[in-house]
Amino acid sequence: MDSEPHLSATSANKAPLGFREFVALVAAMMGLTALGIDSMLPALPVIGEELGVAEPNHRQYVVTAFLLGFAFAQLAYGPLSDRFGRRPVLALALASYVLTSALAAISDSFSILLISRALMGAAAAGARVVSVAMVRDCYAGRAMARVMSLAFIVFMAAPIIAPSLGQLVMFIGSWRLIFWAVAIVGAMVLLWFWLRLPETLPPDGRLSLTPRRVANDLMLMLRDRCAVGYTIAITLISGAMFGFIGSIQQVMADTFHRADLLAVIFPCVAGAMAVGSFFNSRLVMTIGMRRISHTALSGVILFTAIHLAISWTGYETLWTFTILQSLMTGCMGLANANFSAMAMERMGEIAGTASSLQGFVTTLGGAVIGAAIGQAFDGTTVPLYMGFLLMGILSFIVIAVTERGRMFRTA
Repeated sequence: MDSEPHLSATSANKAPLGFREFVALVAAMMGLTALGIDSMLPALPVIGEELGVAEPNHRQYVVTAFLLGFAFAQLAYGPLSDRFGRRPVLALALASYVLTSALAAISDSFSILLISRALMGAAAAGARVVSVAMVRDCYAGRAMARVMSLAFIVFMAAPIIAPSLGQLVMFIGSWRLIFWAVAIVGAMVLLWFWLRLPETLPPDGRLSLTPRRVANDLMLMLRDRCAVGYTIAITLISGAMFGFIGSIQQVMADTFHRADLLAVIFPCVAGAMAVGSFFNSRLVMTIGMRRISHTALSGVILFTAIHLAISWTGYETLWTFTILQSLMTGCMGLANANFSAMAMERMGEIAGTASSLQGFVTTLGGAVIGAAIGQAFDGTTVPLYMGFLLMGILSFIVIAVTERGRMFRTA
């Protein structure tokens, strides 16, 4: 099946809420992941100092631990939500997010903090997996890509706001207050969800929770060329982004000696991704997922190559860093929602399980790639953009194989 269904948001709508509120709530639940990661960035030096972390690069483990917990837990949420419904599983995940944020706030050692972060990531995984499954319950094709794009716009407000929130909290108190603030936001999202969003999976759509059924569903996804190819592409691009997130604090402090501008530069870069998602939501219904995303991925490779050349020759400045990184992430915003929608397009009957497997692969693979890129930090941006370029080229190759060479087509 090579065509993209031309579904309007209205004709495909099975959402139990109004379109805007549904998108906003899905974005808020997905945004808890970004909030849990990005609000910590300004506090990493203080956390390392207070908890006795001698090696600066090891402070990145606060991010890595979250991502590892996030990755593995996703395998469970999908089958559980396919069996018991989206609502109870999502409620449990959101409540756990609040509790584990509180646990991180009272951690008295770096080891306990990392365990808390892994558990916090595991809780956030439920919000991510079940949210995507709910979107797939209600929308398909280009309509799903449009919903995901709009959700990403709101979702990207978290990286824009989170570092500033963390920096503000650091001005008035301990880094531990950041975790308490995250717990409060999680509780507010839980209350919103519980009061407003009913079940999206009908009783006759629920599946048994037997190893045989789960294995069959996983094999169904693994046999789908688009599901596998675009999941791998998301993994590679996510790895580059995780490398950026893990090392951005050190880049600002050690490369540019402007740690005070982290809360300004990071939102600019994240905001570019939100802009890309916005343009995708406006264009995808007419131009199509493939043409937009393949062109955007080419843009990622082009801007990364330019950035690497500038960094390698020693002409990197804070201005070139901000502008080129923003152009790269803007292209990622155009690509990501489409990649995710194409990976899930034929997974409607097993949306929960498919979302779990996709999330597990993309997060675990992305976390490992990102950790490797982040740990290679040497005081310059060269390792970061070598990683970006390699991941972009590999992603393009994977998609070319997936599409059998027929790139940039409208359908």
